[in-house]
Amino acid sequence: MPASPEDFSDGKPLRSGWTTGACATAATKAACMALFGDGFPDPVSITLPRGETPSFALSLTERGDGWARAAVIKDAGDDPDVTHGATIIATVRHAPTGSGIVFRAGTGVGTVTKPGLPLPPGEPAINPVPRRLMSAEVVAITNRHRCPADLEIEISVPNGAALALATWNPRLGILGGLSILGTTGVVVPYSCSAWIHSIQRGIDVARATGLSHVVASVGNTSERAALTLTGLPAEAVIDMGDFVGGMLKYLRRHPLPHVIIAGGFAKLSKLARGAMDLHSKRSQVDLPYLADHLRRLGADEALIAHAMSANTALEVLEMSRSAGLPLGDAIAADATRAASDVLDRDDVAVSVLVFDRKGVLVGRHPAATP
Repeated sequence: MPASPEDFSDGKPLRSGWTTGACATAATKAACMALFGDGFPDPVSITLPRGETPSFALSLTERGDGWARAAVIKDAGDDPDVTHGATIIATVRHAPTGSGIVFRAGTGVGTVTKPGLPLPPGEPAINPVPRRLMSAEVVAITNRHRCPADLEIEISVPNGAALALATWNPRLGILGGLSILGTTGVVVPYSCSAWIHSIQRGIDVARATGLSHVVASVGNTSERAALTLTGLPAEAVIDMGDFVGGMLKYLRRHPLPHVIIAGGFAKLSKLARGAMDLHSKRSQVDLPYLADHLRRLGADEALIAHAMSANTALEVLEMSRSAGLPLGDAIAADATRAASDVLDRDDVAVSVLVFDRKGVLVGRHPAATP
């Protein structure tokens, strides 16, 4: 379940923001109006899929022979979005008669190079909903002027190529910059919708490129350790973060032959207990559960009591390792069962790899995990 804004704001409401797609639509509408002689509206209002009509201030306006350009600075509200503050520029040009609306990737906007995404390889990474929003706005303008909508819309994001390195785009095969995203136009603070979107697109690309195994990792340490252990390519990694439930539910509808869940001991002990959101604000380590496992593994009463009063899961792990008890393997087995129950597919194999904070393997299930 996505995080609630209250989880991060001490009960204070957080401010929503606007997607790159909404900003690109606003900039496109302003540029198109100027191109057809209506001037640059500032602020410019657009209509979003759910009926909202936000207004956007323009940060740039330019016009030349057969083209006009406008820009909007993205405001993601109180969401920690990598594109917050980015300048989204739309350049609208007249295109040859009969060409219709053509989208172009300008500086800082990526190009799709792999199958499995909502757009075919070779297309600019401007997603379908933003394309529909932009198209609707320019068609409304051309209709008012009784002109055909034969236009080229180029979207640019200065510094977008650098910003994209902090996203999944390179791994998804979107090269050269950012994606222009958004299904509602609204960024909900801490909804982590962009992360969920990236998980889904990662699975789509893995399926389209014929990968039989993917590694769904909780973090960077487990990702690196799992790739080293399995020998799988970086393209096989699904950076699921805490959203194991979201990853499994999407995989249930879009299956792959084998998913390997990789993470640290504390996080995966929560999965082993059935938690599908591993964030510390929404699930907790269950020390009695870990102590019960130690009992079943043959630990003495002093060790069990120590585990019950431990400060962290890592402390319990170190106790078990010192005692020579395979607690990591037991947690991996429970985590595998919990994930398999949610996945609920006989045609998808699930494996779990458990690592310590240094990336050392401390548990696995099944034992023959690649």
